[in-house]
Amino acid sequence: MTKLRFMTFATASLAALSLSACASTATQHSAPLTGGSQTYTHGQSHPAADREADRQAILAMAGEYEVTFDFTEFLPITDGYELADPKVTPAREVVYVITDEGDFISLQHLLLVGDLEDPFVVKHWRQDWAYEPSRLMAYQGFGEWTMDVLSPDQSRGAWSQTVYQVDDSPRYAGIARWEHADAASTWEPARSWRPLPRRDATTRDDYDVIEAVNRHTILAWGWTHEQDNSKLVLRDGAARELVREHGINTYRRFDLEGDHAAQTYWDSTQDYWADVRAVWDEILQTADRFTAVDDVDGTLLYMPLLNEGQAVLDGEQDAETAFSHAAEVMEAQIRVDGAPLELE
Repeated sequence: MTKLRFMTFATASLAALSLSACASTATQHSAPLTGGSQTYTHGQSHPAADREADRQAILAMAGEYEVTFDFTEFLPITDGYELADPKVTPAREVVYVITDEGDFISLQHLLLVGDLEDPFVVKHWRQDWAYEPSRLMAYQGFGEWTMDVLSPDQSRGAWSQTVYQVDDSPRYAGIARWEHADAASTWEPARSWRPLPRRDATTRDDYDVIEAVNRHTILAWGWTHEQDNSKLVLRDGAARELVREHGINTYRRFDLEGDHAAQTYWDSTQDYWADVRAVWDEILQTADRFTAVDDVDGTLLYMPLLNEGQAVLDGEQDAETAFSHAAEVMEAQIRVDGAPLELE
């Protein structure tokens, strides 16, 4: 296997990514579909005007932001549990629309770290939005996901959001209808499971999955991403609630210094990341079950893939060569329907 690069970039990336927590849920499709100002019966379509309002709410999340990640445990459930200290962290983030195909929108987040005028750029999370999807990912715990088939009634008039980790591996997904009011647009799927956020995965091992409500609200000054979290222990054979937590990630529009660095990063690496995304797109379209194995520090999957992208940015290799290295890593760490991933 190709030897991968672990230099100062790895240290900088780990520091940047530990400050933020990619939101993550996975939908349990037995729950009723919620959200939306109208009720749609079998055979009834979502009005085109409402669909365009949905699209504009999603597209409004693009831009430049001063961000605050704020997570507070507030209710111990298990006897003797001591609440963790609140985690409140500022960040600067640029969000690009990398795909807009009408009924499919992809938003890529990039973190600006360090010097204001000449920041270091870390590829952050990605969110894909699909209108009336037929399949949706659901997290099962312990690094395993399934792909669930949606009925027409579940998907009619609704948008799915699928969130991806920094290396473009899947994190969670949910589905709901947008609700639009005069001052805000809100999207809120049913409560569901998600993997541990990196802010906890790198510092603790006392729980296994988060059951969460994942809520996006679009406002005139920016947007918020709320999470109502229950931290669950699964290793005892049955889910046991440890503690409840509230999180709110606040994105306030701001003209960021150093935003040119984000554009330079994306212009240089977008072809490489498009090849990585294509692998996961194929898996999510065709597989029924998959696993992605990594350690808590990301040294098995996400750091190698980030390092290959950094090598493209630094001019050390082209996108095709970088992807050939990344493909070896992905084949070693991903299993699809019980078999190792094989890439041509």
